[in-house]
Order: sequence, then C-alpha cells, then structure tokens
Amino acid sequence: MITHHSSLNDFTSQIKFVLNTYHNHSLKASNFSNIVIGGLGGSGIGAQITKAWFFDKMPIPVETISDYNLPGFADSKTLVILNSYSGNTEETLNLFSEAKEKGCNIVCIAAGGKLAELAKENNLTFYQLEGGFQPRMTIGYGLSFLFLILGELADVDTRPELEEVIEKFEEMHDYQIDSAQSIFRYFKSSFKNKFVVVADKHFAPVAVRFCQQLNENSKLEGFVNVLPEANHNVIESYYGKLNTNFVFLYTDLNPRVHARFDFITSHLELENNKVLNLLVPEFTIFSIFDMIYRLDWVTLFLADEHGYDPMKIENIIELKDYLTNLEIIDESDEDE
Repeated sequence: MITHHSSLNDFTSQIKFVLNTYHNHSLKASNFSNIVIGGLGGSGIGAQITKAWFFDKMPIPVETISDYNLPGFADSKTLVILNSYSGNTEETLNLFSEAKEKGCNIVCIAAGGKLAELAKENNLTFYQLEGGFQPRMTIGYGLSFLFLILGELADVDTRPELEEVIEKFEEMHDYQIDSAQSIFRYFKSSFKNKFVVVADKHFAPVAVRFCQQLNENSKLEGFVNVLPEANHNVIESYYGKLNTNFVFLYTDLNPRVHARFDFITSHLELENNKVLNLLVPEFTIFSIFDMIYRLDWVTLFLADEHGYDPMKIENIIELKDYLTNLEIIDESDEDE
C-alpha cells in the first residue's frame, strides 16, 4: 500500500513521471479569451498555486473553480482544464458537462474514472496520472502537469525549473525533514490549538494546502488569512493570549507587506502568542514545492503525535455515501 509517508519519501518520482510523459497540447493563450481550471481538494489546490505563479506571466485571465458550475463568461473562447485524481469527483464531472454544453475547449487530467473515459470518448487532450495514491498526496503530479500546460500556453518553459526541483530535493532531503521536524517541535506543546496561517498573495494557495493537510491528515482546524487584506479586519481579533498556533508564510517581494508581517509578529509575541515566521526570499517553482513538501511532513508528524491514521477519512466517506443516497432518492422521485 502507498502510504502518506511513502508518498513523501518518493515525492520526486511524481515530477519525474510528469516530465517523462508530458505531451504538447499545441494550444496558445492567444487562441482564448480566458482559462478556467477546475478541481476539488488535492486536485484543486494545484490550480490556485499555478494561477498565483502565472499571475504576471499569463496574458489572459485565469479563474479557478472548486464547485459545480462554470462562470457565466465561459464560452467557445474559454479553455477549461479539469483535474480529478479519481476521475469521479462529482463537481468536476458537472464542470465537464457544462464545458461541453458551452463549447469550451477542454483538457483533462486524471488517473482514471469517468473523467478519463469522457476525455477519451471525446478525443480530448488528456494527461494520465499513476494510480494507487490517496488523492491529496498526488500534488506532485497535478501541479507539475499544470505548470507545463500553462507554461506552453504562455510560452514559458517550466521544464528546467521542474528539473531543478528534482535535483534540489534529492540534495536537500535530510535538511527538509529536519526542518519539518523543527516546525513540529515548535508547536508540539500546543498542537491541539487551531492553526492560523497568515500569508501574502504569493503563498496564500500554499497556506491553503497546508490547512487542507492539517484537516485531513492531522484532524486539526486550520484557517488562512491573507495580507494586506486581513490587516483591514482580522487584526482586530488579535488581542491578548489566543489559543492559536500562528504560521506566517510570505515572500520578501513587497516591502510594505513584509512590514505588515513584522508588525503583527511583534504585536502577537508581546502577548506570548506562538508565532512561527516562514519567510521565503524567492517565489519560484522550487520554493513552492519545497514549502508544500516540508509542511506536508509537519502534518504527518502532528498526526503521529495525535495517534491519528492519516489514511482514514471517515467523515469524508460518510458524506460521499450520504450524497450518493440522495442521488438515488432524487432519481426514484423523478420516476414517480
């Protein structure tokens, strides 16, 4: 069985697989008015991360959807990229149906399931993922494919940076694990508190990824606030000693935003709040994967401390069963 720990220990194999199997789609951003990337959970967060990295590189708007419906502007000039590891995510399948109805150009990424079947039936551009993983542990696949797909659209060659990720990960593996253990130890005495990750716009999607992994792997609450916006509201809840583990995740790209992190750090630490600053000097494909990787390990160390099995997601399975039964009831009602 492929566990969360084994997935991370062999993480670079996902990127290698993508580099070895990627095929050109021969599409250009100039052929479209906009791009919509759809996906949920572990398959959806890659869309947000890729959008953030291409913020100043893509010449047309990019929208991400983690829901059932496409935006009203989607039409025949829209490129829809759908990512579902299982290929059976109901929201993503509904996006496929709408995209087909609207005449959108569609690209699909999946390990199998209905989405893979639909892509092949409709002769669409399709990128096959390896099977056998927990979906949330396959971000190396989905994110790498998205970097290459959008890179080709924008005439930005992301392959060298992905190759650099593999090289640096293999050099830095022990250091990355030690770093993750240090973060875990910092919060070990307060690990039952909720986590609030305060991020800048660059690393906000990585912060969301961390909170998703805290939720699923560690069974802990995790929330994201983004600066500068959160300085106009959330900061007014930062009085006194809070039952919160604060993680500040940000770049050094905007001095004004950096100053805001400095102020909040001082403000919270004066009241003995637990604040961990993760300042990342550069916003690169490597730094994105590096922070994802370290923080994923942190969530597994926290799960071990809790005594939780990150492979078990009983509430999610119960919800899916509930929704499946609702679908059966709806169909029987229509027959009557």
